[in-house]
Formats: sequence, C-alpha cells, structure tokens
Amino acid sequence: MGFFNSINISASALTAEKLRMDIISKNIANANTTRTANGTPYRRQVVVFQGAGSNVPFSQYLSDASKSMIGNGVKVKGIAEDQTPFKMVYDPGHPDADENGYVKMPNVDVMTEMVNMITASRAYEANVTAINSAKSMAMKALEIGRG
Repeated sequence: MGFFNSINISASALTAEKLRMDIISKNIANANTTRTANGTPYRRQVVVFQGAGSNVPFSQYLSDASKSMIGNGVKVKGIAEDQTPFKMVYDPGHPDADENGYVKMPNVDVMTEMVNMITASRAYEANVTAINSAKSMAMKALEIGRG
C-alpha cells in the first residue's frame, strides 16, 4: 500500500461523511414539513455507503484471509428514503389535518438525527487524524533519509 493510497482512502471517507452530515441536516431542517412538492410529508433520507471497488462478498474476505486485501475507501451508493410510517399528531387547527383532526408528520426523529450527526462527526474526525498520521509518517521517513 502506497503513501497516497492511505490518504485517498481517508479522503473518500471524508467526502462520504460530509454528504451524510448534509443529509442529516436536511432531515432536521424538515422535521416539521407536512407538505412537500408531491403533497406528502417530508420523508427522512438515509445515505447508503459501499466499499469503493469492492463487490467481493464478506465470506470471500474471510476465506482469502492469508492474502493481502487492500481496500479502496468508501463511496456513496445512494440516498434512500426511510419507509417507516409517518407520525400522526392530533392538531385539528392545522391546515393539513384530516377530517379527524390528525396531521401526518415527517418520520424524522430529531434525537436519532443528532446521534447520527455525532457519529458522522466522529468518523470525519477519525479520518482527518488518519490523514495527519500518514503525513507525519511520511515526514519521519524523509527525516531518516537526511540523517
């Protein structure tokens, strides 16, 4: 594994986690949006990650344990909509209330989104640390060559 491979792997994770934080922010911003362009409440979105260049099933990784398996980072496979049901809230004065006074609210739980945001932030920080460690090791290697 070369010097730039480790930085590229962490850089791909930085890009993916940045998108994840953007989607989480979008979910939080729309936590009370009861009407979107298609007439339904906002539906929570989730980022789906996939190993970049790895279409190998996990069982093959286990069987090939003696071989050197070098990863290629992570990529975003897509953004999926969470299909959990909408929350029903009794608010007869709301413009989107049905005949019984219930309003369909988005399936966004702000507490869950905040936990996901902290997780994404920590993953981002860990990858920045990995890049800084790789740079530090390269600098130490250059110093060995000088002395």
